[in-house]
Amino acid sequence: MFEAVIWDFGGVLTSSPFEAFARFEAERGLPADIIRRTNTVNHLENAWAKFERAEVDIETFDRLFAQESLALGAEVRGKDILPLLAGDLRPEMVEALRRIRAKFKTGCITNNLPANAIGSAGGRTLYIAEVMALFDHVIESAKIGLRKPDSKIYRMMVDALSVDPAACIYLDDLGVNLKPAREMGMTTIKVVSARQALAELEAATGLSLR
Repeated sequence: MFEAVIWDFGGVLTSSPFEAFARFEAERGLPADIIRRTNTVNHLENAWAKFERAEVDIETFDRLFAQESLALGAEVRGKDILPLLAGDLRPEMVEALRRIRAKFKTGCITNNLPANAIGSAGGRTLYIAEVMALFDHVIESAKIGLRKPDSKIYRMMVDALSVDPAACIYLDDLGVNLKPAREMGMTTIKVVSARQALAELEAATGLSLR
């Protein structure tokens, strides 16, 4: 039934940055969820969206995010939250990707930031590159000027993989990004935890992934 499994990256193959956001807010005495709320207001055209499409540079992003968060009750500099985005790879999800790859086409659609926006620590960049090499095709928002949930980015992926959307499984940790994929006909899995996602993926593919 299925021919391809398409993955989000952050929050799926890595731990969610939301945990880091919460720690940052608590340490700074900021209102709970101020970062996530800033990201969701006008989510198609806010500072975050523009930065992920590489429409603004880091200085402009820093200023715009500060203005947008202040409007919600507390100023948070954009530059201060960028280091919070580098989650840890989930080894069990990477192993599942390896097993999936043996049977299915694989793709990754990631809303990311312009190169060097976050920086790297130690050998992490090489490790990430090894994981990215497991995909048949990768689409990065900052490289193409489009980001999820724009339906065009999903269409680009199915065209690149030469598959029908109905033959695809798509995993993402954000419901807003799953909706367009589901509307195209994909089977979607919302990643709440690695364990839950793997159970649903095993049920859908019939493979043992752990």
